Amino acid sequence: MRVVIVEDSRLARSELKALLAPYADIAVVAEAENAEQAVKLVETHRPDVLFLDIQLPGQDGFWVLETLEHLPHVIFTTAYDQYAIKSFEYNALDYLLKPINAARLEQAIKKINTQPDTEKDDRLNSDSKIFLKDGERCWLASLQDIALFESCGNYSRVYFKDNKPLIPKSLGSIEKRLHPQQFFRISRQHIVNLHYVADISLWVNGNYRLVMQDGMELDVSRNQSARLKMLLSL
Repeated sequence: MRVVIVEDSRLARSELKALLAPYADIAVVAEAENAEQAVKLVETHRPDVLFLDIQLPGQDGFWVLETLEHLPHVIFTTAYDQYAIKSFEYNALDYLLKPINAARLEQAIKKINTQPDTEKDDRLNSDSKIFLKDGERCWLASLQDIALFESCGNYSRVYFKDNKPLIPKSLGSIEKRLHPQQFFRISRQHIVNLHYVADISLWVNGNYRLVMQDGMELDVSRNQSARLKMLLSL
């Protein structure tokens, strides 16, 4: 199990690593001391678990989750309990108050080990129907009819047919349920249904730009341009 620790205190990072050391199946692959560094390291190492402090220099831990393209299981670590409810809006696996004790950490690790492999067990297929609710309006939409998911903070806008409901799900949590051969995350802001891409062209610095069937133009990030090229053999 690959772990990244995000914590601005060197002492707190060392203490958490010491608590994790007895677990032979856990490897701390990187440490970050601020939000921007955290995003880079998570995208580079693509860990299974992120131990994430909420209060960080500059941007906070919630910003990290809204920014990430790869979203691992998240365990928040913080000295303050007022963020507990908000943390679970971000689908956090657990919430540990500092100073973290060994028994409480063990409970969190047990939760990790009992999580289903979403890549295998919880992924939707193109025939799946999903329930969407925005205000008083509701839809039962076929996944194959959805052209685009767009990040709006910890909400996401869903584009299908002539509808654009806003749902209380982060783009990262949605991405875990989608098959990457059909739905591709082109940037921090967008996941596209590749079946609705009408045209692909090179844009700035070798990055790609997509034109959707409705004429919308979307830029692919640098990292994702390389992955898209491999996926589509461009």
